[in-house]
Amino acid sequence: MLDIKYELTTSPKEKPTDESKLGFGKIFTDHMFIMDYTTGKGWHDARIVPYGNLELSPASMCLHYGQEVFEGLKAYRTKDGKIQLFRPDENFKRLNVSNQRLVIPHLDEQDALDALLALLKVEKDWVPHTENASLYIRPFIISVDPYIGVRPADHYMFIIILSPSGPYYSTGLSPVNIYVEKNYVRAVKGGMGYTKTAGNYAASLIAQDEAHQQNYSQVLWLDGVEKKYIEEVGAMNIFFVVNGEILTPELVGSILPGITRKSAIEILRDKGYKVTERRITIEEIAKASDEGKLDEVFGTGTAAVISPVGHLKWGEKVMLINDNKIGKISQMLYDTMTGMQYGDIEDKYHWIVEVK
Repeated sequence: MLDIKYELTTSPKEKPTDESKLGFGKIFTDHMFIMDYTTGKGWHDARIVPYGNLELSPASMCLHYGQEVFEGLKAYRTKDGKIQLFRPDENFKRLNVSNQRLVIPHLDEQDALDALLALLKVEKDWVPHTENASLYIRPFIISVDPYIGVRPADHYMFIIILSPSGPYYSTGLSPVNIYVEKNYVRAVKGGMGYTKTAGNYAASLIAQDEAHQQNYSQVLWLDGVEKKYIEEVGAMNIFFVVNGEILTPELVGSILPGITRKSAIEILRDKGYKVTERRITIEEIAKASDEGKLDEVFGTGTAAVISPVGHLKWGEKVMLINDNKIGKISQMLYDTMTGMQYGDIEDKYHWIVEVK
């Protein structure tokens, strides 16, 4: 059992009174969890302390060499006041996959979950009461050795912060416009594309900026070698419904193995849909669009859950999908997952963890 010390704030913040104006990732709760790692000693000094700035050396290795990993999940409040998590064990399993790739020490997954549950018990009043709002959870690990030199660090901090948030997209379930990136690449097999690390997201910013300039909200990345195979969108995995079959790029080491992606596949197969994980070319999707066989496109991710796609721009070609409306499969997945998360429908998959 993780031994956690508590230092609670004597000056709690005023909680938001209008939860319709939370935004996403802008407000933070009163407390955070911190645990240190030292080579030869392991993980130690678990504590819940007032949320505040970190004191780091300007030479901290995370600032110079990017040895950092993170996760993202949410806590949901049900209509009867319970607080629930959705598959948190999968997040901490994936965190250790990222740790292994970035040579960060293994973190006991049960200890990580215990730490999160303890923090949520302290901050339970921060979990929003409004439909479609939730408490976003950001666990992360940074290397903190004050050293200018490229090597794995000897000292790390594992931190969890919390942010009450509204929908990721202010437009809710309205279809988003996606821009297919042709010039830049995000990741290649053998690299870090399958991990949640800061460098992957930094690599995506220039294309994201170009997409915004063309009034597109997200970027669809192609493979980094031939630039023809579809990989993922900047903040989510991607699915295509072609002539009734659901296609999604296979996990080949260059895209993130999304937990919402995994859940969507399991739900779809359970409901009898044919789901195929394989390499998919952008030419194949364009051809399906031309032939009237591209029924739906949607993204999956923790922040937005399901994001229907209304337009897909590849070069000069703009594909209109399902008349820019959410499709029946996208709607079913959204209703099923959010129904479980908010306690409105039965969790027959045993994915929900209640905060008690």
